[in-house]
Amino acid sequence: MTKKTVLLVVGFVIFWNSGFVGAEYGLPFAGPYTLLFWRYLGLTLLLWTYLNIRGRFKWVSWKKAKPNLLIGILAHGVWLTCALVAISNGVPAGIVALIISLQPLVTGSVSGRITGERNSIQQWLGLSIGFLGVVLSVAYRIDIENSTSVVSYLIPLGSIIAMVMASLFQRNMELNKSVNKLPSGLSLFYQGLGTTVVLFFPAVFFENLVTEWTTEFILTQVWLILGVSLLAYTFVWKLIERMSATSFSSLFYLGPPVTMFMAWLMFGDAILVWDILGLTVIVVGLLITQINFKKQFTHLRKTPRLRGLTKNH
Repeated sequence: MTKKTVLLVVGFVIFWNSGFVGAEYGLPFAGPYTLLFWRYLGLTLLLWTYLNIRGRFKWVSWKKAKPNLLIGILAHGVWLTCALVAISNGVPAGIVALIISLQPLVTGSVSGRITGERNSIQQWLGLSIGFLGVVLSVAYRIDIENSTSVVSYLIPLGSIIAMVMASLFQRNMELNKSVNKLPSGLSLFYQGLGTTVVLFFPAVFFENLVTEWTTEFILTQVWLILGVSLLAYTFVWKLIERMSATSFSSLFYLGPPVTMFMAWLMFGDAILVWDILGLTVIVVGLLITQINFKKQFTHLRKTPRLRGLTKNH
């Protein structure tokens, strides 16, 4: 993993997971559909303005726009809507995080069939250890006495399916050299446009676009647009260009503990010993998933110093 990729990973983990904290600030002032609709309308208009100023905007054919619209609807619209609707229906955020963290295992199980990138035993081991770390982080925060309906607990499964489909679709486009990709800025515009159109209908029919335009809500939207929808998703697609679908999806294991740490900073939520233990186990799982130990060992054996030691022995 290059230094640039490491920086992209750090940026992705921080900005992506800040979206959950941002949602905590925004949901008291608007419903989940409305919150997301305003967010992606703002993002789409911002990108349209920027691309026009730079002379980079253009309407493309339906054939070129369709995959970007679809990826946006899945990765932005469905993924976020399912998570926020579950939380707004009373499902504890820790349980939502735990359910969504199944995503790397689901991605690993189907990625080989779609992208042709097979997973090694080492990667499966790393994924399993990482999931164990998530369980350790979240288990002691679960309120088993919560009487929320079973249906509400099934909603986050939609987030898993949507992001798995989007990441595999995007990765397949990266591997398929015959596909004409749009520039990143224009691609994100079409993703935002598709998400805005889809969210408009539930925001109007279910929530009547009811919004309290407070200073806190506006500042929250600015952060969600710039920090999460713009920066975090840019990191997502840049990482998918550099990593296999399984390696990238394993980064989602960092979501629950990082979100809990941010909640501690912003809201004063307590950090438990199990959070630290869980994060440690997650890091071990990620290292096992990301590092090719066989390649590293072969490289070390080929270094002059080690060759000399081998001859001496």
